[in-house]
Amino acid sequence: MDDEFEAYEAGRQDGLDGRRDAARAGHAALGRDYRIGFIDGRLEVYRLLADVRKIVENGE
Repeated sequence: MDDEFEAYEAGRQDGLDGRRDAARAGHAALGRDYRIGFIDGRLEVYRLLADVRKIVENGE
């Protein structure tokens, strides 16, 4: 189970950094965990940018 968490966290960090590791994403056993982590990381970035846009547009 530790391998799955490590793959997820690596994917999340890569998502936050905006880079994708094709080898990890294609891994037969752990690729799914990596890809889910990657998407979660990208969603965090999207939400952060949306919040910043809202602050800038509203002048808060």
